Amino acid sequence: MAGNDWINSYLEAILDAGPSIDAAKASLLLRERGRFSPTRYFVEEVITGFDETDLYKTWVRAAAMRSPQERNTRLENMCWRIWNLARKKKQIEGEEAQGISKRRLERERGRRDATADMSEDLSEGEKGDIINDLSAHGDSTKGRMLRISSLDAIEAWASQYKDKKLYIVLISIHGLIRGENMELGRDSDTGGQVKYVVELARALGSMPGVYRVDLLTRQILAPEVDWSYGEPTEMLTPRSSENSIHESGESSGAYIIRIPFGPKDKYIPKEHLWPHIQEFVDGALSHVMQMSRVLGEQIGGGQPVWPVAIHGHYADAGDSAALLSGVLNVPMLFTGHSLGRDKLEQLLKQGRQTREEINATYKITRRIEAEELALDASEIVITSTRQEIEEQWRLYDGFDVILERKLRARIKRGVSCYGRYMPRMVVIPPGMEFKHVAAHDVDADGDPEGNNDNLAFPDPPIWSEIMRFFTNPRKPMILALSRPDPKKNITTLVKAFGECRPLRELANLTLIMGNRDDIDEMSSTNSSVLTSILKLIDKYDLYGQVAYPKHHRQSDVPDIYRLAAKTKGVFINPAFIEPFGLTLIEASANGLPIVATKNGGPVDIHKVLDNGILVDPHDQQAIADALYKLVSDKQLWARPRHPQWRRSGDGPEDSEPDSPNDSLRDIQDISLNLKLSLDGEKGKDDTVVNALGSGDVAANGNSSNYVNAVVKLSKDVEQHKIGSSERIDHNSSKMPMLRRRKYILVIAVDSVSDADLIAIIKSTFEASTGYRMSGLIGFILSTRLTISEIHSLLTNGGIVPTDFDAFICNSGSDLYYPSSNSDELLYPSELPFALDIDYHSQIEYRWGGEGLRKTLVRWASSVTDKKGEIEEQVVVEDLEHSSTYCHAFQVKNPSLVPPVKELRKQMRIQALRCHVLYSHDGSKLHVIPVLASRSQALRYLFVRWGIEVPNMVVFVGQSGDTDYEGLLGGVHKTVILNGGFNTAQSELHSTRSYPLKDVVAFDSPNILQIDGCGANEIQFALEQLGAFHEINFFPGSS
Repeated sequence: MAGNDWINSYLEAILDAGPSIDAAKASLLLRERGRFSPTRYFVEEVITGFDETDLYKTWVRAAAMRSPQERNTRLENMCWRIWNLARKKKQIEGEEAQGISKRRLERERGRRDATADMSEDLSEGEKGDIINDLSAHGDSTKGRMLRISSLDAIEAWASQYKDKKLYIVLISIHGLIRGENMELGRDSDTGGQVKYVVELARALGSMPGVYRVDLLTRQILAPEVDWSYGEPTEMLTPRSSENSIHESGESSGAYIIRIPFGPKDKYIPKEHLWPHIQEFVDGALSHVMQMSRVLGEQIGGGQPVWPVAIHGHYADAGDSAALLSGVLNVPMLFTGHSLGRDKLEQLLKQGRQTREEINATYKITRRIEAEELALDASEIVITSTRQEIEEQWRLYDGFDVILERKLRARIKRGVSCYGRYMPRMVVIPPGMEFKHVAAHDVDADGDPEGNNDNLAFPDPPIWSEIMRFFTNPRKPMILALSRPDPKKNITTLVKAFGECRPLRELANLTLIMGNRDDIDEMSSTNSSVLTSILKLIDKYDLYGQVAYPKHHRQSDVPDIYRLAAKTKGVFINPAFIEPFGLTLIEASANGLPIVATKNGGPVDIHKVLDNGILVDPHDQQAIADALYKLVSDKQLWARPRHPQWRRSGDGPEDSEPDSPNDSLRDIQDISLNLKLSLDGEKGKDDTVVNALGSGDVAANGNSSNYVNAVVKLSKDVEQHKIGSSERIDHNSSKMPMLRRRKYILVIAVDSVSDADLIAIIKSTFEASTGYRMSGLIGFILSTRLTISEIHSLLTNGGIVPTDFDAFICNSGSDLYYPSSNSDELLYPSELPFALDIDYHSQIEYRWGGEGLRKTLVRWASSVTDKKGEIEEQVVVEDLEHSSTYCHAFQVKNPSLVPPVKELRKQMRIQALRCHVLYSHDGSKLHVIPVLASRSQALRYLFVRWGIEVPNMVVFVGQSGDTDYEGLLGGVHKTVILNGGFNTAQSELHSTRSYPLKDVVAFDSPNILQIDGCGANEIQFALEQLGAFHEINFFPGSS
């Protein structure tokens, strides 16, 4: 994999485990004096200040009115509407400013509290400003593997890892994903991320030491999409023969695995996938379990081969990867691609929507919580640029640059962090393929119109498709390539081009905006942007100067770059914010100078390439000036523009760089140029390392460190795996009954009294009596109660504990099995239950332990109820009901305690990772490990004992504890028991972060609601769900 620095770095990371109100009023008053022009007001004040499609449509209808009086009345009403929009925008901006100030104070307070707990003083040398010079999970960078930057290093990698046979799982669940003929730009969900994950999977599958890569996504059988998206499995063919050094096998290589979840016959946008995430997790878990067994037979000597890492892409996949990694106990990686908090800030700045309206459209609150969970669960967060770390991730509760630096310093000194953790941020820019980039010369008299007389090298068809738009195709081409999405800011580009006459006279504009057949068939957002662009073309009379072809193939993109370079053109990316900017690298590789937004990844790219100008995307004039400068100054094109590839036999070139002021540097193999330090070992200003001045690993005398680090990291990864067969089979002979069960009934009703819970248990037993004779049905009680409380409850209710096969206790932090054999007891003098110790090894990841408890106790002491001069503590530690992995507290007055989201936020700000739950009535507070829950415990039973999740039926009430939503989703069947026996839920649960309907698909065929909880009602529910379809009913057995 010579030169593929992106993939090499990736594997290292895995193995390193508006107008004012007064002005509007004044303009409106002019109407009475006869000088008010609604048309001028709309054009000058509205179009330049707002981008409201519905307002524009209103304007079109009003302008078409024949009656001047009616037209002016409508326009005047619309002006008042605009005035209200301006006032609304100011109000939203004010509220957001207050929120930012509050968040800053909370972060500073949390940082002070965390520092107070970590009482060790830090030396000045450990308070440095370097952000990534030390991992929060390991040693300093001096002992860590350096970046691969030479063929010698790559050969060393191949030699070391060729026998590793790693299994890697990638997850990207939204959009249309396939290996060939990707429909990039078809919709907002099928963009650069699709290409990123497919090419990442393909490249990883060809790496030495990697046996298999699975890219998990959604299976789509909708009639409006191609049949290929419904294929369960698709193999990704390697791009070259380099994988010949890679040992092949029956199941080796890279594959797209499509998991069925959500509506079977609909292709839905990512915002509507949240209710189906649990279903995907169950399906993905089943696939990974099956594949691990298959790989075990092929390469594992009969022992399961577990994934070395699970990598989630985007928030939805990050949420899924967190749950999967938790139940499998393997490391997780996360790449956000774009982040919800940053998008929320951008939308609020525009002032068109309130926070509530934004959440209703984009489900942004659910997305942000998924990203916070990904921070909680990830070992490594892979970013494209340092800007993403410093400007975007800093907005999250779970990441703080200053606190992360202090944690790293403590780890370096070998001092306890008191249960605090931060994921490691690794900057690895996306790679790109160079096989389509051909060296080419551009002379001053190049003819872009055609070269078809040369039959050996005919012009690509896309050239003529673009050139047919232009009156003078010889002019330099300004090229923009993106979806017609508002955040891509194409309308500002067209305005800048249309209003700058010198630029229009000197250049043409080409807009490659995805593919379309009919504008009316596009999404409302995309069609709105495209319609606005077409109207701007008409407004500025840009016919013959702007190209906007309807179709192009992905394979046409390199030819489009070449055409722009042939005309001595410019590539521009004017997006409001660009997470990375891969198109900038592609354009540069083809010899194009760039104009790019100053917000995001282009800043890092420009530091390396120095071949263009960064602009404020909101500054229309700055965009026009930058474009005019690059297409008008012939000196910028006097130097060679094409890539100069360095071959393996070439020695280092001693070329002095030109002055960076106006130069456009040659591009020296960008796959080696774009080296973003794995841990920032060169400091903040050297995030992007220029290959022109870098030596290889061997030359620096670090090859031995590289090999040693690889060996160490390989051992570290092995320790992360779910464990050997000894762990999985531990105690298996002691719990034979659970392994024999084919169907499981889970009673998880939180919203009833103890007496009603006993009645429901007895009704469930009675309803299934006719099937229990087979011995294939088991029972599990899932509750917030401790095992001693469960024992008292059952014995007082006349139920024998051995009627159950397992007990999920303490809100999912403990798992017990009934036992009548004293040898099986953890403490023989205690109750007749056996504790599953292996379950604790699954959930203890990032458990804060005593450090978390002390922080919670301090917080509890601050929650008081003042009654005159008497101050009573509202939250009190409940030591009697606490356990090793559950800190329990009693809540005396639920109305005075903060909701779950606020308490969870306070813990995250202090780098404490945990799962916070209130009981149904709000009287109990449990804090358990971040990846522990009652729903995760059910998945553990599948991993441990092979009990299929689809064969589980979970009984719940109308409402429940804070983890209620997790019990409803997934491939298991759920029965909701409605009726007056359900007690009222605490008001604490009404302040949830997002509506329940955003995360639960109540219309799922796996969810059934019934009235009552008697044996007849429960038996009816089991029959309706087909719960025991493979078991014969034994009538009269009761």
